[in-house]
Amino acid sequence: MLVVDRRSAMAKTTVEERLAEYDRRHRELAAQIAEIGIVAAGSVTRRYTRCTSAGCRCNADPPIPHGPYWQWTAKVNGKTVTKRLTDREAHLYQEWIGNDRRIRALLDQIRKVDAKAAELLLKEAVSG
Repeated sequence: MLVVDRRSAMAKTTVEERLAEYDRRHRELAAQIAEIGIVAAGSVTRRYTRCTSAGCRCNADPPIPHGPYWQWTAKVNGKTVTKRLTDREAHLYQEWIGNDRRIRALLDQIRKVDAKAAELLLKEAVSG
């Protein structure tokens, strides 16, 4: 008489289904990353400045500083780089920096999904 352990067969099916689901989710997240356009690191800020001219409006009471000026700042090869931007450039950089944040968030989700899959695979490898 052949004895079949139904629990282990069910467990393997469940493991296979879970792994397939993790793989599906991984591919779905990777596809979302592929759809994202240009990325840029750094930040965009709006600055107001004051000059050194004694009679200028920026030194009046109350002061009315010069600006706004858009500025992009990022680390490039270990050095902080700052660049003054036009309104259009500032808008583009904000979009690209947003894309970078979306990619980082999606990659974080991929790592979580893959960690679950790896844990399952390691359990299977140990249990045989």
